[in-house]
Amino acid sequence: MASGDAEMAVFGEAAPYLRKSEKERIAAQNKPFDAKTSVFVAHPKESFVKGTVQSKEGGKVTVKSEAGEVSKKQVKDDQIFPMNPPKYDKIEDMAMMTHLHEPAVLYNLKERYAAWMIYTYSGLFCVTVNPYKWLPVYNPEVVLAYRGKKRQEAPPHIFSISDNAYQFMLTDRENQSILITGESGAGKTVNTKRVIQYFATIAASGEKKKEEQSGKMQGTLEDQIISANPLLEAFGNAKTVRNDNSSRFGKFIRIHFGATGKLASADIETYLLEKSRVTFQLKAERSYHIFYQVTSNKKPELIGRRLWKKIIDAIDILGFTADEKTAIYKLTGAVMHYGNLKFKQKPREEQAEPDCTEVADKAAYLMGLNSADMLKALCYPRVKVGNEYVTKGQTAQQVHNAVGALAKAVYERMFLWMVVRINQQLDTKQPRQYFIGVLDIAGFEIFDFNSFEQLCINFTNEKLQQFFNHHMFVLEQEEYKKEGIEWTFIDFGMDLAACIELIEKPMGIFSILEEECMFPKATDTSFKNKLYDQHLGKSSNFQKPKPTKGKVEAHFSLVHYAGTVDYNITGWLEKNKDPLNETVIGLYQKSSLKTLALLFANYGGADAGWSYVFTYVHLDKRNHERQKQKSKTCFTYFQFCRG
Repeated sequence: MASGDAEMAVFGEAAPYLRKSEKERIAAQNKPFDAKTSVFVAHPKESFVKGTVQSKEGGKVTVKSEAGEVSKKQVKDDQIFPMNPPKYDKIEDMAMMTHLHEPAVLYNLKERYAAWMIYTYSGLFCVTVNPYKWLPVYNPEVVLAYRGKKRQEAPPHIFSISDNAYQFMLTDRENQSILITGESGAGKTVNTKRVIQYFATIAASGEKKKEEQSGKMQGTLEDQIISANPLLEAFGNAKTVRNDNSSRFGKFIRIHFGATGKLASADIETYLLEKSRVTFQLKAERSYHIFYQVTSNKKPELIGRRLWKKIIDAIDILGFTADEKTAIYKLTGAVMHYGNLKFKQKPREEQAEPDCTEVADKAAYLMGLNSADMLKALCYPRVKVGNEYVTKGQTAQQVHNAVGALAKAVYERMFLWMVVRINQQLDTKQPRQYFIGVLDIAGFEIFDFNSFEQLCINFTNEKLQQFFNHHMFVLEQEEYKKEGIEWTFIDFGMDLAACIELIEKPMGIFSILEEECMFPKATDTSFKNKLYDQHLGKSSNFQKPKPTKGKVEAHFSLVHYAGTVDYNITGWLEKNKDPLNETVIGLYQKSSLKTLALLFANYGGADAGWSYVFTYVHLDKRNHERQKQKSKTCFTYFQFCRG
């Protein structure tokens, strides 16, 4: 066995998925190659293909393609790119290539992907390609094999990034950050779980398993950190057209360590939960996993409130009380029943009345409310006019809208409350010296129909990408200076400024939306007209969409860093306001179900539908803390690429 293969033996069955054998590497180096004629050439369908230069004349190059094309073709000089020698075939760090350009990067990723090597370095970054199948690259022996190894001593892997962050934290005595970003379906959440798994394994607290006490079972700290994922995924993940387990919220997880590197505690921040999915999903998509788990019949003793065993175990390990568990089941069921509430219009009146009371009785029972009071509050809410309260009639459509808004509000507040309870459980009060932060953000999305949710998600990604580009490429360019390379500094973060300002600055899209929400007679049309008056022809990032046969109508297009997205603005005013029936909220606050009363105890009278500001306040706060602590950053970059 060659020495290189012997070194890989410690990775067990994962070895061939991490690095090709010595025999393959030698064979690649001996392939015939002509550096003068071997090129990549632009291709309309494949992006780039391999080719051989036949001749050059007057700025035109005749290339014979290897894509099976019979005829040779002439292309311009700027459409061909020199190929790297075979010794760089399936190279682990693309920064080491002789020729570093787009086709070389794509070809290397494609070749490694074809051999099921999904992780590849590119300088400071680690790129992963979603394999859409299970690979044995996360086995226990793989965790041990990466333990204590420098990046260049082992094949590219998320475990290597994790271990290096851990070692830097201990040696430099500075906090670390791992950033996981990419398109929707890139595999961000899976890699986040692997990072957490790695830290929970190598830095286990050493505490013994806690026995069942006072009616609740609790696991070790590492058990609890790992158990937070299935619970949050059940309530925060859903199937989309691109991803069966798509995170519909972002999260920032801090893993805290003691002075010796042992796990001390953890906490989670979440933001931008796509609560509108509770009441609406695109064709071929689903709502949150928990609703389907409830009806899976996996726990028949919970009549009408059945959950998967994994979620039950997670709730137990995380220390939720018996009353809290019951409240979670009940409120989930109540939200589901809300979708079946029906109202009809009274004859010759603009007033709604219940179509039947059976569903309302079930929902009210689960929420600890009086059914008649709940229906009355929905159909005849009391509103404040001046210093007095008056009863206001509601049409069937208005009641339907109110029910949807309430369902989303209950679900969102329950989700955020669960995060608070998880954080309370993970806060062990043990001495903590450092932390490693892991940011797993919702992925950039382009669907056939893109609404308010996609704009918020894509804007979040735009902001994060700007920060990432600026921060990481500044570090990269500092390395060039240290090595004495002549280089003109470039602020890569500025590439995204125009689109970001178009969305968030005064008289930007969000600003105009807020303004329109203040006018009672504002409509989708008036909103669209203001957008066009303000930005069409004035900003190159704001465009009029081209009508496409068979495609859903779009009202405007935005040129994002990751592509041009067509947006449909139907219902944006309502989504941004999403007003809640305060009479029903008053009933919630007096509910016999203590958890429901707790969820709305601090209700102030105007819950915004999508508080996009919430995201950036936290991102800016974290950035400020990093600068204040001068914490060294160890970012990981995960880019999505379909095979």
